[in-house]
Amino acid sequence: MTQTAHLPAPAPGADHRPGTLRRVLRVLAILACLPYITLKVAWVAGSEIGIPAGSALLEHRQMMAIANSVSVVADVLVVVLALLLTQDWGRRFPAWLLSLPMWAATGLLTPIMTGYPVQLAVALVSGAEKAAAPSEPFLDEWVFAVVYGGFILQGLALGTLFALYARDRWGHIWRGRLGELSARTSGSGARALAVGGAVVALLPASLHLLWAAGSTTGLSARRIAERDSDFYVLEAQWIAFIVVAVASTLFLVLRRPARLRVRTTLALAWTTSGTVGCWGAYLSLVALLPDPDPTKRVPELVQLSYAGEMITGFLLAACVALFLRRRSAEA
Repeated sequence: MTQTAHLPAPAPGADHRPGTLRRVLRVLAILACLPYITLKVAWVAGSEIGIPAGSALLEHRQMMAIANSVSVVADVLVVVLALLLTQDWGRRFPAWLLSLPMWAATGLLTPIMTGYPVQLAVALVSGAEKAAAPSEPFLDEWVFAVVYGGFILQGLALGTLFALYARDRWGHIWRGRLGELSARTSGSGARALAVGGAVVALLPASLHLLWAAGSTTGLSARRIAERDSDFYVLEAQWIAFIVVAVASTLFLVLRRPARLRVRTTLALAWTTSGTVGCWGAYLSLVALLPDPDPTKRVPELVQLSYAGEMITGFLLAACVALFLRRRSAEA
């Protein structure tokens, strides 16, 4: 994927303007960013819209302003990606410089796209009530609906645009089935990365399994008191992401099952390695932020789980990148 020399040259006079579908998706992706960006800009400017009185966010205004500014930049990047994926100049953009932010965006958005609707469905079907509200409020409920709804639309639009773009630019790389790949496509280096990621994944996967089963090992008293249906949905989701990330990456490097399509396996490895790695990195960073209140500090075992997820995701992503580079060279 890092090589562009194999791309076919555009035909003279060819029309590379985006079709109707791509234009609609581009507009949808950009519009979906507006609620999140608007809220963040308002908070940076000092507004307290959506933040209830007594929220912990109001206690750390300077840190909140910095975090919100970074969030605005990240969402503006979504707008840039939507333009890049639908413009002629985007076809000449360096592959690695496009792939890295798309991998991160895919990883960060996917758990929201899957987890939030499932949480709502479980609450609707089971009628389960939320756990007792925390002693300190955080955000008004409508904020989550607006922001997560925007994220879901972003993910659908941007993900579809990237799939169409990748098909046009790199579709030759993932044709066929795993059994048709040459041994050189994976190699010992990729296999070592995949096995290493699988070994590291045992720790976070085991911890999430314990917590999903009802264990309180390593959880803070605050987190134990706040467990509800949302908690168990998220724990089950993280187990699934870790298992799929490890399995799909191993399938790629082992070229088995032979009849499994390269496209399907690669898409799963790409998405789930980004989810595990990027969220593990983000949560690790948040856990390291200083907090004078000891009841709000993230327990060491939970931090270890975050670190394990980050390392697992990055190792598996490196394996996927190596696979794509070798596959591109062969093609």
